[in-house]
This record gives sequence, C-alpha cells and structure tokens, in this order.
Amino acid sequence: MGNLIINGASVPNIPWEDRPASSNPKKEIMWRYSKNPVIPRDLTLYSNSIFNSAVVPFNGEFAGVFRCDDTSRHMDINAGRSKDGINWVIDDHPVKFIKTDPQLPDSEYKYDPRVVFIEDRYYIIWCNGYNGPCLGMAYTHDFEKFYQMENPLMPYNRNGVLFPRKIGGNYAMYHRPSDAGHTAFGDIWYSQSPNLVYWGKHRHVMSPNAGWQSTKIGAGPCPIETTEGWLVFYHGVLTSCNGFVYSFGAALTDIDEPWKVIARARPYIINPREIYEVTGDVPNVTFPVAALADKDTGRIAIYYGCADTTTGLVFGYIDEIVAWVKANKM
Repeated sequence: MGNLIINGASVPNIPWEDRPASSNPKKEIMWRYSKNPVIPRDLTLYSNSIFNSAVVPFNGEFAGVFRCDDTSRHMDINAGRSKDGINWVIDDHPVKFIKTDPQLPDSEYKYDPRVVFIEDRYYIIWCNGYNGPCLGMAYTHDFEKFYQMENPLMPYNRNGVLFPRKIGGNYAMYHRPSDAGHTAFGDIWYSQSPNLVYWGKHRHVMSPNAGWQSTKIGAGPCPIETTEGWLVFYHGVLTSCNGFVYSFGAALTDIDEPWKVIARARPYIINPREIYEVTGDVPNVTFPVAALADKDTGRIAIYYGCADTTTGLVFGYIDEIVAWVKANKM
C-alpha cells in the first residue's frame, strides 16, 4: 500500500477474488465478482427483489440489513448474516423496530439502508416514509433487536450516510435533499450533530457534473478514512433517451472538513454493463451501498444494487483507487 494508511478495522476474511486476467487495470480500477449477482432476488420467502443493501463485519463473520421489496412491492428492511460475505441467510420477515420513544411515527416504507459501527453499536440509516421520503435511523448491538430513533432530517431527503467516527466533536453525515418523486436533481450535503438527534451546520459538498453524473449524485457506502482524506464512493445519474442511468465513482474529501473536496474523479468506476445490471425491475442501475475494507491488505469489497433487483460485488485496492482518483480528478 505504499505510504497510504487506512484508519479502520482488520478484516482478514474479507470476501475476495483476484483480478481476472481479462480485466485491464488501466481501464478498470475495480473488477466484478465472477459469480455476480452475489445475492439473488428471491433469497427470502417473500422477496420480489433484494438490492441496495448494507453489510458490516460482525463477530468474525458478517451481518447486514437488506432492502427486500416483497411480492406486493412493499419496500422494507430485513436482517441477514453470513460466514463469508458471499453466502447469505436473510430473514423472511422485515425487522420489527423497537421505538425508543412511543410517540415516534410509524414508517410507511423503508429502503436503501446503510450501516456503520460507531463507538459501541451499529447504526442503521435509511430512506424512511413519513409524509414523503426522509431519513430514518436506528441502532443495534446484535442484529437481533433494532431500536428506532428520531428521524434525523425532515422530508424530503435520501442517501443518508453516517461517518464512522465523530469529527470536530460531532457526529457527521452526508445526505441528499430531494423531492417526493423520482428526483431529477440532487447534490451531496454534509451535516453535524452533537447527539444524533439535532442536526445542523449544513455544508454543501458537491453537485452533479458532466457525463455520467450530470443529473444527480448521492453518497454511497460510509466514507473510508485514509491518510489522503476520506475516500467517498457515490452514485451519479445521467438522463438518457431511455431514462436514468446509474453509475458510481469516487472522490477524496478533507479529513477535518469533509465538505471540502480534495479530488473527484471524472470517469466512473462501474456503470451498467452486465446483463444483471442492465436488465431488471429498473434497468441500467449500479448503486453502491456498502464497503468492506481491510486496513492490513488494503483490499476493498463493495456491495451494490443491480437494476433494483439483485446485489452485486466488486473488488479493488484502496491505494490504487486513491491514486486513480487523484490522477483523474476534474
């Protein structure tokens, strides 16, 4: 990894597959798992699709929360576990959240969760239905019992992503203000909170740009701390003659002021190309949501939604990605 240092956990059993001989490192900075999709659409008894889901290391294995749209097309979150990050057992029924306040409003739906370990527990954040899409938040210690907290931001908002530690004494989050529908716009914003309830000090991070990210952008997996800055994966959308096309790329932001962008790559990393990415309930979607990173080897594995139907996996090395972002910055 050279001089790059990753401030994170050791994940010696990170799911991994070496770069295939057919993958040109000058063209592809990351490569797909040869057995994608890693999670099929019908892994649970009632699921129509399983995608845009979040995974973390847990007790030497892996656990996560998964967007499972059922066969009535209701959107909800199910918990799951895996010994190797490849073969998953996902609960047939959605998580039954325990309200930390009995006056918390019920959710009309839940989708696109992220999960991150902060201090002594795992926090889950998702797009929550409460008079329109807003952000919902909960925590768990064991992926058995989940405790729902106050919604951090009011409608309309999507793509909430918590940082893995406090910054300047406050909890921190990227998010994307939106609207009630299939938003045709969207910038990434940064907000802070002393207690995960009251959020403020809002700062603009970055806007859509030309090409694959010209319509809207949104944060993907939780940022990864390195000595070069926060490595941020995000999705970008362009509007084609056939509708939206979702790809994902990467940027580096300042460690102490993460609303300041150090470098942002102009090319995408992954775009819809394989049959499971271009064909599904929503064609032409590659949507990154979770990243496993091993600080010792610099390996990274990203779980991403494929055509809003299944879940895929891509691999890479963090030092190579950081160098690529800096070499290809806008």
